[in-house]
Amino acid sequence: MSGPVTPTGDAGTTAADQPEACELELIDGRRAEVGGFTVNRLLPRRARRTVGPWCFVDHMGPNTVDAANGLDVGPHPHIGLQTVTWLVRGEVLHTDSLGSEQLVRPGQLNLMTAGAGIAHAEQTSGVHVGELHGVQLWVAQPSATRDTAPAFEHHAELPGVELEHGQATVIVGALAGVESPARRDTEHLGAELLLVPGTSQLALDPGHEYALAVLEGSVSVRGGRLVPGRLGYLGTEHDEVTLDVDEPVRALLLGGEPLGEELLMWWNYVARTRDEITAAHRSWVDDDGRFAPVRSPLERIVVDDPPWSRGH
Repeated sequence: MSGPVTPTGDAGTTAADQPEACELELIDGRRAEVGGFTVNRLLPRRARRTVGPWCFVDHMGPNTVDAANGLDVGPHPHIGLQTVTWLVRGEVLHTDSLGSEQLVRPGQLNLMTAGAGIAHAEQTSGVHVGELHGVQLWVAQPSATRDTAPAFEHHAELPGVELEHGQATVIVGALAGVESPARRDTEHLGAELLLVPGTSQLALDPGHEYALAVLEGSVSVRGGRLVPGRLGYLGTEHDEVTLDVDEPVRALLLGGEPLGEELLMWWNYVARTRDEITAAHRSWVDDDGRFAPVRSPLERIVVDDPPWSRGH
């Protein structure tokens, strides 16, 4: 989930252990700690910073939370991105500086658009006891919308697509002619795939780039085998992908038009220049009103200035 992180290792890519016939770029995630919860960061990585406009993927859990220990990320700021919260099991309470207060459950979507600036908090303590498993993703906003007003939306139901050996939920974007009602500022797709043993084919847009992230089980694709903790980059110029499954699988298909803009990411900000990030962070630290307050029992998070501005 979003918020400050403590890295616990950086494995990098694992090209050396890919089969010679593998046409899939396999990238290992990095273990990190967010709000007292262990996550596996699949994007950004040294080898792959983005997939379309998707610029951040944290696979969290599965882990057990209780009344005293959970995923608790206090109020913190964002600019220039959308957060996509998707749960497999458990519940998380979202609150933000727009006044939104929304519990998200498995199969539901919380989509927050930061624009010029928003603050939010996420917590499980006092909300959920038991297993917590899910993923949070960021979508980089294009220049046309990244300085606009923030927004929040919740979708309790999303459309589905029947596959040859399973089904898909269209979280954002469109798949097989079925479109999610969720806002999108660029041409991109996020879909959860629930697959049973067999072979399934998915149609792709040759002009988009795609990646797969397995949350449960394993899948064989283009000579490689994907398991939780790895991102499989499919690339561009493909009109379909074949997925071979011999056990139940839950995975995310992520794709979109290559962004075509250089991103600068630091802490919870997505921007184009250091000056943009420095100004946003100064507003957050000084609490000058750019980021309205969040109604949350959790402590407001403040971190040191960006490394390029320290000592100035």
